[in-house]
This record gives sequence, structure tokens and C-alpha cells, in this order.
Amino acid sequence: MNLHFEERPSLHGYRIGIASLDAEKSLNALSLPMIEALDARLKAWAIDPEIACVLLRGNGPKAFCAGGDVVQLVQQCREHPGEVPPLARRFFADEYRLDHRIHSYPKPLICWAHGYVLGGGMGLMQGAAIRIVTPSSRLGMPEINIGLYPDVGGSWFLARLPGRLGLFLGLTAASINARDALDLNLADRFLRDEQQDALIEGLVQLNWREHAAQQLHSLLRALEREARGELPQAQWLPRRERLDALLDVADLPAAVQAIAGLHGDADLLLARAAKTLAGGCPLTAHLVWEQIRRARHLSLAEVFRMEYAMSLNCCRHPEFAEGVRARLIDKDQTPRWHWPDVAAIPPAVIEAHFAPAWDGAHPLADL
Repeated sequence: MNLHFEERPSLHGYRIGIASLDAEKSLNALSLPMIEALDARLKAWAIDPEIACVLLRGNGPKAFCAGGDVVQLVQQCREHPGEVPPLARRFFADEYRLDHRIHSYPKPLICWAHGYVLGGGMGLMQGAAIRIVTPSSRLGMPEINIGLYPDVGGSWFLARLPGRLGLFLGLTAASINARDALDLNLADRFLRDEQQDALIEGLVQLNWREHAAQQLHSLLRALEREARGELPQAQWLPRRERLDALLDVADLPAAVQAIAGLHGDADLLLARAAKTLAGGCPLTAHLVWEQIRRARHLSLAEVFRMEYAMSLNCCRHPEFAEGVRARLIDKDQTPRWHWPDVAAIPPAVIEAHFAPAWDGAHPLADL
């Protein structure tokens, strides 16, 4: 299953629940069995009066979670061309239920987000009550590379970033370091990678029966004071003014053209972002523009319901399968997009990605 659960005894009969993603070779990519097992355990811990707090982490030094296991999903898409494969209906519904559960969890849920935190990893992290980043943290939504779009609640958190930064990060898959994550309210605390054991020991020693919130806050502050000297330099807030002006445009083709103008820019970070977008999926770019526009006035549950439709429809259309083939299966890194021109994609194709792909009530109507 590539998932490990343990409970550490604390004072007065309380216990600390620890859930560890344990698929180090795949950078802890989420499979359907992992999603279902984690959701079931979090549900059980939520109603267990002796579980005081939950820590969610990933094993191995490289990643908390580098996304979902999309290869198996795409293999089914290829077996059901033009249809929604059964695995997709179950995978995305279960993943989004898990993400929604974390957002609304009734107990302190701490996410230790070291190393790569991409795609599905961001979905797990962003709902946590306490989101910890470290010097090794590299957050991002890289779906433009594979013909999907920033799902797992990406519509929610990208739409709420300052100015046009959410749009820029969604279009370019740009990497977010620990300082950026704190600046953009994508993380809450910064600790050193080697402080995880000290955090767990502190959680075990807390008196969860009295003033638990204040004690937890003091523990995190004390640990963070020891780590502050290792914070990396900010990348994105210092560039916000330039990016806001650059992306002050009326439509997606104009935004793509504006970012394309950064190719060869003296700012190497922006030049790299332009290169990524140039090789990315034009249809995904439209979906990023549209999901952010629509999500501004949606509730979190409505966001997940919108994304469920988008994800199923991505499985029906060719870009997702082709992107995964090129990037992760054949690894030739040369996707042949069905719609290669961002300005020539029919509006009906974009709109079709938001249409229901099921009969009857929405499968996530109960969120």
C-alpha cells in the first residue's frame, strides 16, 4: 500500500497519529489504494477521542509527495478513448474527498511538506491546519507539462494568491520555495529538515488536556526561531509588480503571448518560466485561466465539484494521455498536442471540460 500508520503515546492517555507516505522510489506519488487508506484512517482518527493531533509526512529525503500516480490512470484512458475510464471516476472522487476532509479536519493536522510538494501533494498540504515547509521544500503545480490542470483544490488556492501570481504559477509550473510559500500563505511555519524528530517529541510531551492550542503554538514558535536563519530568499513577491503588469490582459492568448516575451529575459527565473509554458499544453493554459476566473466566487466544496468535472473531461480528451505519454511513459519529452495553437482552440472545447460527465446527482454533492 506504500503507507504507514503509527500512534505515539502522549500524556494522560492521549496519542499522536502519524501517517507516513512510503513510496520513496516514486517520490511518494499517490495511488488509489494510498488515497483510500489515508482517508479511512483520518476519518477514524477524527472520531477517536484519544487521538489529540495528526502528523502527515512523506518518507525519504526527496519529497513529501510529488503528485498523483497518473501513469496507471492514463493507461486506462488509452484503453477507453473518448470515454471516462472507471478508474478516473473513482480516483478523482476519492482524492478530492480526502483533500476536502483535510481542509475540514476537526483536530490539529500538521503537514510536514519537505522536498518536492507537487500536484496531489499540494492537495494534501493546503488543507492542513499547520503547513510546515523546510529549506528543501519545492512546491508547485506542474500540470501544464502533462495536459491536465492544477486540480486538488488548485482552483481555490491559486485564485487567492496576490495579484496575477496564481495565474502565472499555474501557467508556468514555476517552483515555490519555503520563503515564497510563507509569503503567499501557502505555508504556516518554517523548520529545518532535521527538526522533525524534535517536533514529534514536543507533540508527545504536550498536555493535550489543558490549553492545548496555546502549547502547540508555543512549541512551533520555539522550533521556528531555531530555523529562521536558513530561510531562502523570496522569489515571487519581489517580482509581483512586474508580473501583475505583464498579465494585465483581457484573455488567455494575450497572457501566453506576454509570458512568451520573457524568453531570453535577463531574469533567468522568468526566462525559465517562459520556456516551460512554451513547451506546455495550450489547452491546459485555457483551463488555468478559466478555473481561476470561475473559482473566485465559489465555496471550497463547489471548487472540488467543478474540478471533478474538469478531471473526468480531461480523461475523455487526448491532451492528458499525450502529455503523460511524452513526460512519464515514453519520456521523449516531445508531446504532440492535439490543439497546438493556443489561439485556435474552439471555445466549445474549453467549455466542454466544465460539463457534467455523469448521470444524475453530482458524485461529490455531499461535500
